[in-house]
Amino acid sequence: MTTHARSQKARTAIRSFKTVADAMGLRGYYRPSDRFGQALADSLRNLNPEIYGSMNDPRMVELKGLEYVIDRLPAGIEKCTRIILTEEEGFEDTQFEKIEPPKRRRTSYRVGEKEICFVITRGISEIYDILTHLTFLCIEAQKIYAHIYDESGHLTVEWAELERLVCGGKLPTGNELDQALWNLSIIIGRSFLETRSTYDYLAQSRSGDQTDGTLFAIVYHLGKRVEVENQSREDALIVYMTPSLMNNIGHHKYGKQWAAAIKDRLVELGLQARPVHVISANLHSVVNILYGAGALKKAGRKVPREDIAAMVDTLLAGRIDAADFGSDRGLSVLPDQSGTHVDCQIVDTSRLDTAGIHPQVRFSAQTHETEKPVIVVMDYAFGAQAFELMESLLAPYTVDGKKHYFDFRSIAIMGKAGILVGNKGDIMLASAHVIEGTTDNYLVHNDLEIEDFNGPIKTFSGPMLTVVGTSLQNRDILRRIQRGWKAIGLEMEGGHYQRAINAALIKGHIESTIKIRYAYYASDNPLKSGQTLASGPMGQEGIAPTYRITQVLLEKIFNPS
Repeated sequence: MTTHARSQKARTAIRSFKTVADAMGLRGYYRPSDRFGQALADSLRNLNPEIYGSMNDPRMVELKGLEYVIDRLPAGIEKCTRIILTEEEGFEDTQFEKIEPPKRRRTSYRVGEKEICFVITRGISEIYDILTHLTFLCIEAQKIYAHIYDESGHLTVEWAELERLVCGGKLPTGNELDQALWNLSIIIGRSFLETRSTYDYLAQSRSGDQTDGTLFAIVYHLGKRVEVENQSREDALIVYMTPSLMNNIGHHKYGKQWAAAIKDRLVELGLQARPVHVISANLHSVVNILYGAGALKKAGRKVPREDIAAMVDTLLAGRIDAADFGSDRGLSVLPDQSGTHVDCQIVDTSRLDTAGIHPQVRFSAQTHETEKPVIVVMDYAFGAQAFELMESLLAPYTVDGKKHYFDFRSIAIMGKAGILVGNKGDIMLASAHVIEGTTDNYLVHNDLEIEDFNGPIKTFSGPMLTVVGTSLQNRDILRRIQRGWKAIGLEMEGGHYQRAINAALIKGHIESTIKIRYAYYASDNPLKSGQTLASGPMGQEGIAPTYRITQVLLEKIFNPS
């Protein structure tokens, strides 16, 4: 099959997955074992995402993909036979256990031993993300189930040993642990070293003294669930979507509450007439650059003057919180109360101690004194949620029936993205955004240029692909997009931010002179083995590009000319 044909097949698979997922929203439920669930599984198999590696090999369980998914779903998901997606929370006064996955900001509640409820506050992208992960788990569960019985219909020796271990509730140690892992490696079709690696990885965040949460328990409960549902349809896994969830998708319920809280705080602080600069980024780099040096001086520590990344290392090593130092110098923190999972910070630069800004940052005292810019830092949005949040933030606020407009001067989007032309740790500047699966594409008049990033970090400029989900991509479709659109990378929010910005320009909510800035650092390269998201987090590799981008964004604000 040609590359063109494979990429076309992949595009069809993505479209089919979305269509079936949307149809299930109208239907209200599905079982992974019924035709809807099988249609999702077929779409994912046909797509064969890079992040899920050997998912299509029936002989082995895909371990790196399993690590990725388990990190993004609530603990105990492998035991569940009832999963409910709703937009109504209302669990505050209950005894239900609240669970948040280690590496995805989403809220869920354990309603019963085998029932979990997801509270969807981040829009359609979150629904696609959850359904993709659940579908992957169901595919892997079928592989595991195939190893429960031998050809004569009896329990295999390996499964009987696994069941004894998990049901015994006590983890083996030493030589017994090695024997148990060897036994497990036979069930899942992986080498001992691969099995041990995933066991150790999951043990860091998911297990205590008991077997629950370990690779042993996850494999056992996934396989056992399939066995039970084959014996009784009443016990088959079912996923519900409440009518209120589907009715409220796109209505900006959470985004409006989130934006109103920010505007209320700006008014409360008396900043409503000042120029405002919005930065969508992490919640540490702006604070550390503006307040880190001052915090170190206050603590009696030497400030690494030539290297911002070295200063960050010093802050971390000394466990010095720059936000504490900034709280008396213009920094206001706004933890999210709306359910969007997007916390914010407001920096009143008129109260900055300029001596506390890292000396590597070019700083115009004149701009500081005359314009006194206000910086609103918002944490990362998730997929299409970016449109809801940005549109709500840029809309005017109403006081006594009269509309008032903030003086937005710039909007900067800094994010993680997969790179298609370089390596992890490189920087990408967007010249356009192409939204996957639609006819939407937007030119970006990016106020950032490659020349702004002089230094050792490689920087690329070109179109960025805004994808449905990082789990819904494969190499063939990415290579075709790279050739056709000259795309340099892929991410999930940029196109949705740009939709909101364009809408605000058309509605007259912001001035046409506003500066737009998009910069991404490469967290992975989906075209290179060992550099996909499933290979693990960047760690120290991400500090240099993150802080270099943040430095340039702040210099643009402090030196507008």
